[in-house]
Amino acid sequence: MDMWRRETPQGMFLKSDGFASNISEPSGRFTLRRYCEEFGVPYADIGVPVKATTFTDYGVEFQRRFVPTLERKKAVLVDKAPTGFRVTLESGEEFAAGKVIVAVGLSYFRYIPPQLAHLPPECVSHSAQHQTADQFKGRDVIVLGAGASATNLAALLHESGASVRMVARRRELEIHTPMQIPRPWVDRLRAPLSPLGPGWRSRAYSELPLLFRFLPERKRLRVVRTYLGPAAGWFMRDRILGRFPTLLGYTPQHASVRRDGRVELQFIGPDGGLETFEADHVACGTGFRVDIGRMTLLSEALRGAIQTVESTPVLTTRFESSVPGLYFAGPSAANNFGPLLRFAAGSKFAAQRIAPHALRRSERRSAVRMPLTLDALSTASEPGRSG
Repeated sequence: MDMWRRETPQGMFLKSDGFASNISEPSGRFTLRRYCEEFGVPYADIGVPVKATTFTDYGVEFQRRFVPTLERKKAVLVDKAPTGFRVTLESGEEFAAGKVIVAVGLSYFRYIPPQLAHLPPECVSHSAQHQTADQFKGRDVIVLGAGASATNLAALLHESGASVRMVARRRELEIHTPMQIPRPWVDRLRAPLSPLGPGWRSRAYSELPLLFRFLPERKRLRVVRTYLGPAAGWFMRDRILGRFPTLLGYTPQHASVRRDGRVELQFIGPDGGLETFEADHVACGTGFRVDIGRMTLLSEALRGAIQTVESTPVLTTRFESSVPGLYFAGPSAANNFGPLLRFAAGSKFAAQRIAPHALRRSERRSAVRMPLTLDALSTASEPGRSG
């Protein structure tokens, strides 16, 4: 739960409804609902936003109950070895593993638009770098983006006393509408609920990820890239509308730092003309883009041996990459199995496909080559839409 603990703005809520925010375990009984009932936390399957801190606490309690032997050590390098893989820890300790399951979430994949990537860190940052915004009180900040990360950060900055403008290339700000509770039967028929949200497409992507794997590659990539685009949760409406300027239809072109330390940004505006904005700082709520080339946990040689498409690993139906014994779970697997793998709800499908295969193959080998799951710097769910 490292990303949720260290890289999620305070006060943030999941867009996932409660029923869609469960972590998988074999009995299926320790759901988020069960956790909230045990610890006296307000909960509803739908209609009550889930605090990010609640989800984090649930994840930590899940680990305590079901994976009590977890070693809290950071792996810094995985390389190929004659007997499988060699794993190096931050402490310098090395050991062998016959299988490695990479479940590192999104921390390696923060995306900052290339037009801003050259700016120094005091001038540009990613939304995942800000748990609080007190350091920006009284300063002029531009937030790039219009999705969950951008809107949460912009609201946090505004409420912390910063002067905020939210700027996005999208021409409309999408804010989800709350569902009527209880849902009318016609709504349930027309748009059944699923962990990815209401609708038959979301239901299909939620329940048939293995079938998704057999769709034509071009269609799979397009769906993962475009389905469930940037949007704010319904509970953000009062925190953003009318609170600060929202400039839509602006595409970044160039950024530079002036002599006085302020950032100068050039955009193509909605009318096609060039417009220039200035700010003390630019915070990018521009999400994450999986790229195996940036996963420095894996050695350069190992990364080069992995067959990829659009910089993501090509996986078998058991989540195994082209390097035998090397598995990928979470968002890194989404281009293979669909948008479900970007969210906590995908953990059940991934675990049920990976575990039997990895363990069955390991039983044929010595104990020193048992599977190793690497989830250092991982997140159980993308902080985005899934309900």
